Amino acid sequence: MLVLTRKKGEGLVIGKDINITILEVKGDTIKIGIDAPKNINICRQEIYVDVQMENKKSNEAKGDLKALASLLTKK
Repeated sequence: MLVLTRKKGEGLVIGKDINITILEVKGDTIKIGIDAPKNINICRQEIYVDVQMENKKSNEAKGDLKALASLLTKK
């Protein structure tokens, strides 16, 4: 993991298309601005993890439904 120190108004560039700027620092909270192409998905880590967990549960449920359907259609 690359660790950088930035001050308000400073930023960093990822690749050619993504710019991150430190907008505000208040105590232990930092507000950042992200300028990236529209095709780049950006979300908070905790939201991403929640979505991944829900997708996993959904896939497991689909597997359970397929197994149940298979049992019900067997003669």
